[in-house]
Amino acid sequence: MVTITYRNARINLDEQVYDPAEDSYLLADVAIDNAKEGMKVLEVGAGTGFVSAVLQENVDVDLIATEISPIAATCARASGVEVIRADMFTCFKHGTMFDLILFNPPYLPTSEDEKVPGWLNYAFDGGPDGRDAVNRFIDEVLEYLNNNGMVLILISSLTGIEQVKERMEACGFEVETCDSDNCFFEELMVVKGTFRESDL
Repeated sequence: MVTITYRNARINLDEQVYDPAEDSYLLADVAIDNAKEGMKVLEVGAGTGFVSAVLQENVDVDLIATEISPIAATCARASGVEVIRADMFTCFKHGTMFDLILFNPPYLPTSEDEKVPGWLNYAFDGGPDGRDAVNRFIDEVLEYLNNNGMVLILISSLTGIEQVKERMEACGFEVETCDSDNCFFEELMVVKGTFRESDL
């Protein structure tokens, strides 16, 4: 198993798990900038645990993560992240609430013949328009987010950034762009959604 270090966090990698790339680094940096000490934080789809490991190494938060792949979940635990093996929010009882929820979704538009075998497909496959997982996350996340809570979602220009923002706003979020990075054939962006019940 290979280990990398970023912002004092040591993260274990596995060849069967999506390696941290530009999107992971961008989300980790933005998470550190937005998290406050004592926050209850959830990362959905933690993968190697890179974002969670970096965040909890740099900010004193109460963090837990979910991950659908058993291989990725084991990898994240080896990096010191508390992980529940689950599909998004399915492991949480009603009333389990968080102050900050992070999501680096599978966002690549993927046709049936582009799917890859095994658990790794969950890291890439965003459905035909790249927004299958993103849309589900946005539709479900408010059940687990405290008033004045925040979500940070990593979005690619391949996914349709404006469509994602519009869906978030329709669900009651105040939406802003935190940071972005141009790489190769896409623009990566972290979108922050803040929820305040009084706004509805």
